Amino acid sequence: MSIIDLIRVKRDGRVWDKHSISELIRYVCDPETPDYQIAAILMAIYLRGMNDREITDLTSEMAASGKKINLSNLKTPVLDKHSTGGVGDKTSLVLMPMVAACGVKTAKLSGRGLGHTGGTLDKLSVFPGFRSDLEHSEILDAVEKSGLVISGQTEGLVPADKRMYALRDLTATVDSIPLIVSSIMSKKIATGASALLLDVKVGTGSIFADRERSKLLAKKLVQVGKSLKLNTRAVLTDMSAPLGYAVGNALEVKEAIYTMQGRGPTQLRELCLELGSRMVVMSGLISDLEVAREQLAKSLESGRALEYFKRMIENQGGDPYLADHPEEVPVSSLQSEVHAKKEGFISCIDARSIGIASMLSGAGRITKDQRIDLGAGILLHKKVGDRVNINELILTIYSSKQIALDQAKKVAGEAVTISSTKPDVAPLIIDEVT
Repeated sequence: MSIIDLIRVKRDGRVWDKHSISELIRYVCDPETPDYQIAAILMAIYLRGMNDREITDLTSEMAASGKKINLSNLKTPVLDKHSTGGVGDKTSLVLMPMVAACGVKTAKLSGRGLGHTGGTLDKLSVFPGFRSDLEHSEILDAVEKSGLVISGQTEGLVPADKRMYALRDLTATVDSIPLIVSSIMSKKIATGASALLLDVKVGTGSIFADRERSKLLAKKLVQVGKSLKLNTRAVLTDMSAPLGYAVGNALEVKEAIYTMQGRGPTQLRELCLELGSRMVVMSGLISDLEVAREQLAKSLESGRALEYFKRMIENQGGDPYLADHPEEVPVSSLQSEVHAKKEGFISCIDARSIGIASMLSGAGRITKDQRIDLGAGILLHKKVGDRVNINELILTIYSSKQIALDQAKKVAGEAVTISSTKPDVAPLIIDEVT
């Protein structure tokens, strides 16, 4: 079937069979196929949707479009974790070492930040020399040696997704559930992990602000994982406000290290314990969530999680010095503060607005090739539910450029709402799909 016929089938609301989807991915991977035809495919999927079987077949064919890492060849189970993206979400930096310290090998292929959400690889760039461009064999070696690895997507892994993903942002099809699911799950299937825990964010700082659409995404992700023999579980977590107090690469690294040192924010620690306990149980090492939680808490208290984190940094070419001296992590030189204009209670710190303000400060990218300021970002001094007095400090903005600082301050100041009554604080764990 020609690509024009494939476009026509979906344009008219009809269903692709498995062979048609295989042909589609062949066209996507063919450099002779023009971008405008791939863009037409994406828009047809966005407008007409795909049924469950189509999404599963698309994911499977995308996963098979390139090389595979085959973590499944290792002697012990290897777990993966994925977040759908948020603001101040430095969870992986703490969670992966915690789980590894409990004897569960973990491997995560991460990305760089784009738009209002941050990227794990940008955060790890704070450590001089750290390599996130590992080859397949190096990823396998790192898991064996360190018990964990956080790296970028390897060359040749799911090339179909690489091309489709680049065009989704240009065609306003980013929030298509079939395209989100196939993009995430094809990469997870191609890595060959034993199990996958998904952290699906809900709120203004996530891809979907409403709970129902987020839950639908979680269900589709889990459904595809199970259909393709990957043990998959999803937890829906709150992203109506930033996670923790720090937003921005260096600032978030500091907070992650403080958490592994036992002095980080309760919210971040609690989320890592909730997600980590599920990962340990999914590994089969421990069968009870509470027992797993206790072991994870001990990994923080004993310092073992931090030791595994430093081992990962060093094994991937980085200097772990800053992991023992987080106060020396460099931040941008210029600062500006936002103070309370009246007394009352913090009723809202809009995650998306804070994410945009952080991006404007230099901590994030508007385009994928844009250079970022690792030391830029926002440090909150208050959380939703806190009482404030007039002129009390609410947040500090960091940047290396005055114009960026001024732009970020304007947006950040409008992100905070103060009310006369104390608000209900959203639960951290909203729902779960198994």
